[in-house]
Amino acid sequence: MGNDKTNMFVAIALSLVVLLGWHYFVTGPATEKQRQQQAAAQSQTAPQPGGTSPADGVPGPSPQQGGPSAPVPGTLPQAGPVSREDALARSARVRIDTPALYGSVALKGARIDDVSLKNYHETVSDESPRIVLLSPTGSPNPYYAEFGWVGQNAGPLPNADTLWTAEGDLLAPGKPVTLTWDNGQGLVFKRILAVDDKFMFTVRDEVENKSGNAITLYPYSLVSRWGKPVTQGYYVLHEGLIGWLGDDRLQEYSYDAIAKEPAYGGANTRGKAWSNVTGGWVGITDKYWAAAAIPEQDKPFTGAFTERTDGATKVFQTSVRGDAVSVAPGASSASTQRLFAGAKEVNQINEYKRDLNIREFDSMIDWGWFWFLTKPMFRALDFFFHLAGNFGVSILLVTLILKIFFLPIANRSYVSMAKMKAVQPEMMSIRERYKDDKMKQQQAMMELYKKEKINPVAGCWPVLIQIPVFFALYKVLFITIEMRHAPFFGWIQDLAAPDPTSILNLFGLLPFAAPDFVHLGVWPLIMGVTMFIQMKMNPAPPDPVQAQVFAFMPIIFTFMLGSFPAGLVIYWAWNNTLSVIQQYVIMRRNGVKVELWDNLKGTFKRSKNAPAKS
Repeated sequence: MGNDKTNMFVAIALSLVVLLGWHYFVTGPATEKQRQQQAAAQSQTAPQPGGTSPADGVPGPSPQQGGPSAPVPGTLPQAGPVSREDALARSARVRIDTPALYGSVALKGARIDDVSLKNYHETVSDESPRIVLLSPTGSPNPYYAEFGWVGQNAGPLPNADTLWTAEGDLLAPGKPVTLTWDNGQGLVFKRILAVDDKFMFTVRDEVENKSGNAITLYPYSLVSRWGKPVTQGYYVLHEGLIGWLGDDRLQEYSYDAIAKEPAYGGANTRGKAWSNVTGGWVGITDKYWAAAAIPEQDKPFTGAFTERTDGATKVFQTSVRGDAVSVAPGASSASTQRLFAGAKEVNQINEYKRDLNIREFDSMIDWGWFWFLTKPMFRALDFFFHLAGNFGVSILLVTLILKIFFLPIANRSYVSMAKMKAVQPEMMSIRERYKDDKMKQQQAMMELYKKEKINPVAGCWPVLIQIPVFFALYKVLFITIEMRHAPFFGWIQDLAAPDPTSILNLFGLLPFAAPDFVHLGVWPLIMGVTMFIQMKMNPAPPDPVQAQVFAFMPIIFTFMLGSFPAGLVIYWAWNNTLSVIQQYVIMRRNGVKVELWDNLKGTFKRSKNAPAKS
């Protein structure tokens, strides 16, 4: 009975893994394919501006302007999208060139709307196009950052049509660029743009009041994305609007979720705002890239997430608006804000958090609820990567260390399993003796466990321990850009992508591409074999149902993990191998016969004789 319970608990645990994994990683992506088709069609639709901004004065995408409750400058209507190159040519520009980025800043509107990443390509090939992050309005997929002022009775303020004058034509590390504009009514605006050697822009907005009246202005910054992008649709990954808003902490809204918020401000606009926030940031994140507006960390601001529908186009926006700034006649005032636009490199994000004192900026990376597992897992992988120079080798070393760390628990579990095997004849005798009296059978079993000092559920611990480690490693492999395009050996050139080989074309020997719906490569097969061997280390459960579940587990896991990141499959296969070795040694030390070969012979013998029996 005790052995039945042990097998039952193990079967339940493994079944839960299968069910949850299948739901999260198979049915979820299948549903998302339908969304991707809609998003791809939508991205080809021309962005149509219009609408009004929220009533609290948080910037909105509109060409109007006014007081603190009025919208800020936006984009004028367009006949339709043009190519990205033609959209960039519509305005004179200041070139951006850093070791990590290249692009430009439009002098018309002074938006940062052209940013590409030098060190990241769309595929593992260095010949493939580089990643384009930000694009101007008028292009098929506008995505940009904007800075400025809103206010009352201040005369014209800079907007999307303002033509700024630049002092310099190159924005580079150590080479800031100053933009100026005079509104003709006594206000002179100056914008000083600076950039570091990675992904951080610093924007200092100054205003000089030469008029005879005091004015009140509100500084703002925003990140705006036109059209819903194609997302991967995994539950373990957040893509969409994100921000840390002071005491309201981390806020994450998917593109679909923000549209379900209440009406917010103008027509066809929905969203949410957080007032009187001190410390934080807001932005829009993809899996590996992000753009975030970062206000001054010691001054209160209002943050907002909005979604506006205009015809067939959706405009997603995150914005911050600072408190009022009064500028007396003859006086000046300034506001300094920052923009992060680049790759979510873990060490770089942490450095910005530390050096620039950006509150919880590391939450830009989706470590999840189990950050206490995923963060240390990444640190360990990153450490051994720098030691070995290969993330695949790092996975193997970390797995070995985890095995050693959990060795005491695993040893107790395997010792208990070995003792269970040693008393199998006596257990079978008890079952036969009390086959008609389940109560006495259970009492006799419990007396046997007590006499032999056996814990019947101890065998579940290796599986239960492996589940959170499996999830933490999967999360790290899936979300961190450091694993993207990281090679192993041989045909594995990207540990974050599935094994590219397929059994359907004999792993590339046949001259045709295997279909994606059956993705079964070399490493998933290796993993399935190691899991099969691990199962055969133990005798088959006496319960026929449990025996069937255990028999099909390696097959189910092989197909399920076929589409998982190769790094995760390598981990699983290596972990199974270590488990088999560990269990073999422990069983031999406890004088228990290792039944692997007998079970394998029995399996193949049954398979061979199956047709004759039928």
